[in-house]
Amino acid sequence: MTSTLDILDRLISFDTVSRNSNLELARYAEAFLAERGFVVHRIDDPDGEKTGLYAEKGPAGDGVLLSAHTDVVPVDGQDWTKDPFRLTRENDRLYGRGTTDMKGYVASILSLADRAAKADLREPLKIALSYDEEVGCVGIQRMLDRLAPMLGQPRACFVGEPTDMQVAVGHKGKAALRAVCHGQAGHSALAPKFVNALHLATDFVGELRALQNAYATGGNRDLAYSVPYTTFHVGVLSGGTALNIVPDRAEMTFEYRHLAADRGADILAQIKAAAERVGASHRAHFDGARVEVEQYNAYPGLDTPETDAVIGFAQKLAQSNETTKVAFGTEAGFFSELGIPTVVCGPGSMEGQGHKPDEYLEMSQLNACDAMMDRILDDLCE
Repeated sequence: MTSTLDILDRLISFDTVSRNSNLELARYAEAFLAERGFVVHRIDDPDGEKTGLYAEKGPAGDGVLLSAHTDVVPVDGQDWTKDPFRLTRENDRLYGRGTTDMKGYVASILSLADRAAKADLREPLKIALSYDEEVGCVGIQRMLDRLAPMLGQPRACFVGEPTDMQVAVGHKGKAALRAVCHGQAGHSALAPKFVNALHLATDFVGELRALQNAYATGGNRDLAYSVPYTTFHVGVLSGGTALNIVPDRAEMTFEYRHLAADRGADILAQIKAAAERVGASHRAHFDGARVEVEQYNAYPGLDTPETDAVIGFAQKLAQSNETTKVAFGTEAGFFSELGIPTVVCGPGSMEGQGHKPDEYLEMSQLNACDAMMDRILDDLCE
């Protein structure tokens, strides 16, 4: 049998930073699963440089789905003291990019697949491996139309993002947006005669801050989150070409992360109404003044009801009596929207280790994940 640690060593050696191809890792995982009797389907990205995998073994039926992503965040600009693409073990810690987020979980899945090859499965074990999760859950969105028909309706889905092996039942949804502000070009000596696109942009930022205040003081709240309300964030603002030219164009990128109780469509409508107010306030001076808003990416939140049977099932498998909600986004919401009971549960800590230099996973966490996988296998064989 192939140990989880040996598999993790291989996985870390593949540089699957999201800007790179994941094909080498995918070929390794595809061959590993096929050699153990799994039926494996490649779900190629349109450009052919990346691929997702869906694998299944066992008789037809509902079964259990295990989901993970294969890409990792960059190491550029981080002060690593170890080779990020070589697994290094020091005492109880396993160092390497992706050990926590989330190749440790992928290694545990493949190790389970190795054991499942020799087991008498009464229900199917289903595995979904995606790409480009770290850039906004892009890969799973491109996979979904082909993946969904193959999945059927598993009775449980486990997305193995790092939760310290606690059962997470929720996270916020997110949308990424771009606003382009249109004003008038002119000489800065006559600046008051023109509509400065950066003024439109800053007015729009003020509108977003007012929305934030409204949600923070009078909106829905979920105290399971450290920030218990829907949030707005402006990440980039740019405009202008020279100090003595009034800029006629400014661009900003921003996001909102919303509670399940706050519908994304409603928030987007509020944002577009705010953009229209800003444009209208300047049109008396320039009839072309406007703020154009485009939502270019989004992923759903997760809000598994506390009464859902998948929670008790997950707690039994993870040997945990508690539930939690996480601050970061995952692919779990996509599976939940397909009607699949879904939780997030995996080894490691996103807050403590994820995305950081000298990323590591504690061996005890990996062992706990393997133990959960053993219980899944026992359940599928009963």
